[in-house]
Amino acid sequence: MLDVFNPFDWHVKNNELDTSVILAFSLLIGTWIMPIFFMISGISSHNSLQKRSMGTYMKERLLRLGIPLIFGVLILSPPQVYIERVDNNQFTGSFLDFLPQTYKGLYLEIGGTGNFAFVGLHLWYLLALILFSLVTMHLFKKSKSIKNVTPLHLILLHIAMIAVAAFVETVHLGGWDLLVYLVLFLAGYYLFSSDQLLSLLKRTFPVHLLLGLFATITSALWFMLDYPERGSMEFILFTTLAVIGSLNLILSFCHLADKYLFFTNKLLRYTSEASLPFYILHQPVIVIIGFLIKDWSLPISLKFFFLTVVSFLIIAFIYHFVIRTLPFLRILFGLRGKKHRAPLPPSLFKKERGVS
Repeated sequence: MLDVFNPFDWHVKNNELDTSVILAFSLLIGTWIMPIFFMISGISSHNSLQKRSMGTYMKERLLRLGIPLIFGVLILSPPQVYIERVDNNQFTGSFLDFLPQTYKGLYLEIGGTGNFAFVGLHLWYLLALILFSLVTMHLFKKSKSIKNVTPLHLILLHIAMIAVAAFVETVHLGGWDLLVYLVLFLAGYYLFSSDQLLSLLKRTFPVHLLLGLFATITSALWFMLDYPERGSMEFILFTTLAVIGSLNLILSFCHLADKYLFFTNKLLRYTSEASLPFYILHQPVIVIIGFLIKDWSLPISLKFFFLTVVSFLIIAFIYHFVIRTLPFLRILFGLRGKKHRAPLPPSLFKKERGVS
């Protein structure tokens, strides 16, 4: 949503960009939003492997992540690439005219020449989870999570993530290197799945919250004023602040979730099941609507509000009245084939109440 209006490269851009409020908001959210997804996925893997064999675990992963990924690559990505090409003046003509070129060349970057988005654009998250699950499943099955989490464990996690973020460069996605997400996935399995972590966070929550807010705000301001060159001492310090901000906000969210979301109801069960379809649909819908409204003569604030509300309503409508009612669409969007009353755990962080 924010990417339509901030100055970062994206598939479609508004006719006017914001380098103040929306940029700052993007930076404040971007530092922790994808990391927390991978951390939760690590917890989910831990809970799943407590009840499943490795074969069943991977079969489930391939079906519930692989099928939506393939669907996204073949069906959802081409319209987005087409809109990007039109928006960047790289193609003129209708979508039907573009179809013969849909799978020509690999899509490697925004504004590039290849059209085949083999990772599904925003669905790279699903591909990363499949790869991480394959790489780690034997390690996970042969080892156990850390039962007694101490402040030293959290300090070591900070050091590991800082080292990878500052000195390793593979593929940069969603604001962080791919290997940073692997560290967080491992942390989800070994640290965040421990019951003792929540007991620790009850005592240390104020420290994590203050550290998280201070480091995140400071790194965001630094980015806006003068983003340091990679490899410099300034970059290492900037990365350290970003990591401290991200991890400590995530730790704070864990405590708050355990304290205030320690219950279940119909709404939470509904939204829990809807989360993956919403993730799969959100970018295609935003790209299409963003393209349609980008040249409207309205203030950015009104466009942002319109894009947010209309996109949410469209996705909610498609999910509620179409996806969740048709078994074959449920499978394509990572749900079980038949509607069921899936229990939502009061706390994801308690293994005996966890979900897979």
